[in-house]
Order: sequence, then structure tokens, then C-alpha cells
Amino acid sequence: MTIRENELGIIEHAFKHGLIKPRIPRKRTGKRIAIVGSGPAGLACADQLNSAGHRVVVFERDDAVGGILRYGIPEFKLEKGIIDRRIKLLEKEGIKFKANANVGADLSAQKLLREFDALCIACGSRIPRDLNIEGRDISGIHFAMDYLIQSNKRIKGENIPADKLIDAKGKRVVFIGGGDTGADCVGVAHRQGAACVTQIEIMPKPAPCRTKDFPWPKYPLLLKSSTSHEDGGERDWSILTKKFIGAAGKVKRLSCVRVEFIKDASGCSSPQEISGSEFEIEANLVILALGFLHPEKKGIIEELKLNLDNKGNVKTEDNFMTSKKGVFACGDMRRGQSLIVWAISEGRLAARQIDKYLMRQSILPEL
Repeated sequence: MTIRENELGIIEHAFKHGLIKPRIPRKRTGKRIAIVGSGPAGLACADQLNSAGHRVVVFERDDAVGGILRYGIPEFKLEKGIIDRRIKLLEKEGIKFKANANVGADLSAQKLLREFDALCIACGSRIPRDLNIEGRDISGIHFAMDYLIQSNKRIKGENIPADKLIDAKGKRVVFIGGGDTGADCVGVAHRQGAACVTQIEIMPKPAPCRTKDFPWPKYPLLLKSSTSHEDGGERDWSILTKKFIGAAGKVKRLSCVRVEFIKDASGCSSPQEISGSEFEIEANLVILALGFLHPEKKGIIEELKLNLDNKGNVKTEDNFMTSKKGVFACGDMRRGQSLIVWAISEGRLAARQIDKYLMRQSILPEL
């Protein structure tokens, strides 16, 4: 079933023919809620709370609303006009957006608590996983999100200073990390005119179809190829990067070794280097797409002294409330790095709990 194409066709038809109209709440509750973060979790939460009749203000530290939707996903994968269209609709429905508002830095979270009846933080998981190996301080090695954010800003027309520019044009680019973020970076590099694109991953190459290790109904670990991979470039698996090699302070090569995963007595697998498999990859630009560790602690988390779980995420009760009364958390900030659909679900679930906190019961749906 072409579910995505069917749903996309329906909603685009509806927008084109003026069938999507603002759903303005008939009654207002008098309650005010501040939401920090305008990514998928924050927007989903705001939408639900507004529909319940609450007054909602969304604060975003970047210069435009959308969070990872706007700056973390390439234009070729999600056109920003789609985000703008939805934001305009939410504004007509009564939601207010304040960009360039860095809560926990330029704007006090305590001030928001005094002015609003509840506060929900949905700031994502923005601390990237690093690769602390020899040569990491050489110029030309960047985090994936820095690369994607800058690319989207350049497409928007923002001028990036030459000494800050991350551009793949004419370069041999290596992406370390085989996930969706790495694939998005691959697509950007192709569009910037990279001379050569290589994506490497430490994990083994997944099977193209379901194996006996993943019988139904277990979720299968399958090889995934995106449109970015169809653009070209090389992909390779079971590779451990040992060090970065540079010349005149700029990255030139990666020293790598192939690995195999060996199970120990407890059944846990770990990578073991294969003797004699050492090799090098030429690179003028290296992008680290190794995932994210946890949300940024400096700022709103530190100001409100929120409790964290053992992974560094904001700890909440089942009702999404943090250790600070009246402060809720949702999305990657609470759950940890995950998919956008999970962030949307988190935002909706949190909205129901906030509604119950304010009104003692909620008219919002479970999901």
C-alpha cells in the first residue's frame, strides 16, 4: 500500500482547494501555557492544548519556527514552505510564536513559570555523540547537525562567513554514521557538488530481507537505502575509524580497520578488529553523524534544577511532569533521540496530561 503517497495526495488536494481552514476554539479556558521548543513535539503539544481552549505561546531560540523540521531536515526532503503553511494555520487558530527567544539564557524560565499556568519543554536532544580519537582537533571535521543547519540557512539566503563555511563542493567527503542523519548529509553533499562521497558505519551490513534472527512479529533489521544513496556515492560497513590524519592543520585521510562482532558468554556482541585489515580513506571533509547523547543541560535544565534519568534525559512521571511542579517535558528531551513520529506522539500525550493538570480532566484524545 502506498500509504504515504495516498495521505500526501489527500492533504495537498485539500490545501489546494481551500478545504483546510483554521479550527478556532469556540471557548477559552483562561489558562495560559508556555511551550519551549517549536520542533515536532512542541508543535503537536501546542496544537492539542490550543484545541482544548487554552492560550498557548511557543518560544523558539532560533530565528524561525520549526526546530529540527526547519533546520535539521534538508530542503530536498522537506520543503520549508510546508512548515510555513502549517505555522500560519496554527497562528490563525490562536497560537502565538516567539522566535529568537532563548529560554534559560536571554529569557528566564522562572519568569515564564510566574506568567503562565504551566510550562512544557520540548527542546530536543541536541548534544551530539563525538568521536574522540587521534586527530579529532584537525580542521575539516564537523558534526552532522552543524552541517545540515548551515545548509538550510544557506538555502534560505543567509550569508555564512567564509571561515565558518562547511561546503562539500569539489571535496572528497566521508560521513561516519550509517543512519538517517548521515543519509541526509549525503544528499546535501551531492547537491553541493562533492567530488566523492563515502558513508561508513561500524555496524555490519544489514540483510536485504527478513532473516531467521528476526521472525515475525519482531521488527526486522533491514538494509535501508534512501533517495540520497540513489544519488550516488559509496557505502561500507563494519569499519572502525582509528584516527584522522592531516596536513597543514587540515584533514586529509582517515585511518580505518575492519571489524567483526563477537558474542561473549552473556550473548552481547562487541566489535573486534580484524588483523591485517587496516586501510585509509582520503577525505577533505569529514562529517560525524553518530547520533545524540542527551539534551543540553546548560540553560533551562540547570535553571529549573530538573532531575535527569541515567541517560541524561529529563526525568518525568507518567504524567510527563518533571521534578518541578507545573513543568512538563516531551519529545527527545524526555524520551531520548528518536523519530519525528515519536516526537509528535509525545507532544500529544503531554498535552493531554497538561490539560488534566489544569482542568482536573481532559477532553483531549489519548493519542
